[in-house]
Amino acid sequence: MTLRVLTRYHLELLVRSQRWLAPGLAYVVLMGLGVSGGDEALSAAAFSAGLLVPLTAWLTRGAVTAEPPQSRACLVAAAGWRQVHLSALLAGALAGLALGGPGLAVVLLVGSGASGAALGAGAAATAVCVLSGAAVGAVCNRPVVVGAYAVPLGLGAVVAVLLVPGSPPNAVVRALVLGSRRHAVDLPWWTLAGAAVLAAAGWWAAVAVAERRGE
Repeated sequence: MTLRVLTRYHLELLVRSQRWLAPGLAYVVLMGLGVSGGDEALSAAAFSAGLLVPLTAWLTRGAVTAEPPQSRACLVAAAGWRQVHLSALLAGALAGLALGGPGLAVVLLVGSGASGAALGAGAAATAVCVLSGAAVGAVCNRPVVVGAYAVPLGLGAVVAVLLVPGSPPNAVVRALVLGSRRHAVDLPWWTLAGAAVLAAAGWWAAVAVAERRGE
C-alpha cells in the first residue's frame, strides 16, 4: 500500500468514526463567538489560525486512535508500522487544513480590509498553526504518550506553543494582530519553515516510537 492510499483510508476512517465532529463543532462555535462581520480581516485570520493549534492536535488524536486494534494489526502486516502511523498523522494534519481553509475564506469574505496580502498572510498563518498542532498531536498521543496523561500533556503543549515567545504559532499570530492595527502585515516567513521542522520532528519521533513499541 502507498502512503497516499493509507492516508485516504485514515481520512475516511476519521470521517466515519465521527471523531472529527467535536473539534469541527468547536471550531464553528468559537469562530461564531469570536468573529463577526466587519471585523478586521487580519485579526480575524489570527483568531482562526490560533484555534487550529489545539483543534489540529485534537484531530490528530482522533486519526491515530480511530482504527480498531484488529484492523490496525492487519494493516501493519501489509504496510508496516512506519507507513501506517505516518499516514494517520498526515490525515490529522489534512483534517486541520480542511477546517482552516474554509474558515480563512469566511473571515476574509465577512471581514474588512481583506486583500491579496491578507490572503497570503492568513494562508501562511493557517499552515503554520496546523503544522504546529500536528506536531503536538503526534508527540502527545499514542504511542508516545499512553493512558490518562495524553490529554493534559497535549493541553499543556498547546498552551506552550501558543504563548512561548518565538514559537512559530506565537510569532505568526502576533504578526497578524499587529498588522491589523497598522493596516500592513509584516509576516515572519521563517515561521513556515519552523513549523515544518516541528511537524517533521514530531512525526519522526512518533513513527520511531510506533516502530519500536509496535503500537
